[in-house]
Amino acid sequence: MTRPSTFALAGALLLVGLLAGCGGKKSTTSSAQTQNGCTVVDAPAAETRTEPKPKLPLAKTKVYDVTMVTNCGSFTFQLDQAQSPNAAASVVSLVDKGFFDKTIFHRIVPGFVIQGGDPTGTGAGGPGYTTIDTPPPTAAYTHGVVAMAKTAAQPAGTAGSQFFIVTVRDAGLPPDYAIVGKVTKGLAVVDQIGTLGNAAQQPTQVVEIEQATVKVS
Repeated sequence: MTRPSTFALAGALLLVGLLAGCGGKKSTTSSAQTQNGCTVVDAPAAETRTEPKPKLPLAKTKVYDVTMVTNCGSFTFQLDQAQSPNAAASVVSLVDKGFFDKTIFHRIVPGFVIQGGDPTGTGAGGPGYTTIDTPPPTAAYTHGVVAMAKTAAQPAGTAGSQFFIVTVRDAGLPPDYAIVGKVTKGLAVVDQIGTLGNAAQQPTQVVEIEQATVKVS
């Protein structure tokens, strides 16, 4: 058998090196821009959404975990249907209907709470109905607690679709807000979102709930 010449071997090795260096066609796709640990996104279009009020409570023997995927990461909170059966059933109904998808955290108070659940993004929107679960006098709004927001004029425990999550050890709030659950996964994500607000309680960048889902077990 004839052995290849040294020149031929060198040429072949050079060609292999060039192909390896090129790696075929180099991808021109750039990674998404990030800021403060979040993917930079445009604010979703504000809109009015309404849904029917749920008629049935959640099963007392089942566990309901709500996961919210945001452009800053995901977090999960477990619902407390024993303490707030009406608000908890409402949250599950709204999640199932995609009510929270493509909405923003419109109020971010560093060292206090983050608030979302309003498709209008104004702080005045809701699902077109309210529920009431009067909180016990011992209700405590501690780190990771998820509770329903309301106006000062509404009775204690009134809930629509707007919710807040406590980002401080103890928010020191009176027992006026229906507690629907507590964050069980992704509390660091919630805390990070909680840094993205200013003195006017406005977000300093868009934090969007891309999708909310519920797991029943």
